[in-house]
Amino acid sequence: MSISLVRVDDRLIHGQIVESWVPNLNIGEIVVVSDEIVEDETRRAIMRFATPDDVDLKIMSVQDAIKYFPKALESKINVLILLPGLKEIIRLLDGGLKVDKLNIGGMHYSAGKNQSIGRAIFLSKEDCAYFKDIFSRGIKIEGKGVPSDRPVDIMKVINL
Repeated sequence: MSISLVRVDDRLIHGQIVESWVPNLNIGEIVVVSDEIVEDETRRAIMRFATPDDVDLKIMSVQDAIKYFPKALESKINVLILLPGLKEIIRLLDGGLKVDKLNIGGMHYSAGKNQSIGRAIFLSKEDCAYFKDIFSRGIKIEGKGVPSDRPVDIMKVINL
């Protein structure tokens, strides 16, 4: 398996993913990593319905993903890892996942998210601390909605 993209996007599977990222990166498998989604039968069903027929969808807890990725690296399938938030990527990195770059697609507004980067990325102080942790591990963090967008260097924008 080749991890083609690791993306934080609280919408998870949606139009930008299936219409832009999947074909552009020739994705054969999407792995949604979320303890919450694993427990939500309705949201799992909606994601399965939204996933193209020729793309395998796996929805797993963070702990199961930590166990899955080392074994799956032997496959030749291009994989897109989707995460609903930064807590999940921190836990995956702590569990041994190695990535060079993290894509931020959408972190929508909610209470406490007082800093905005464009129209789709809203950050709290906790988010900024997570970004600092991720960046300190040598991982480039970019904001990019679709493959054709110009990437935004998140760390430069938030001045950490």
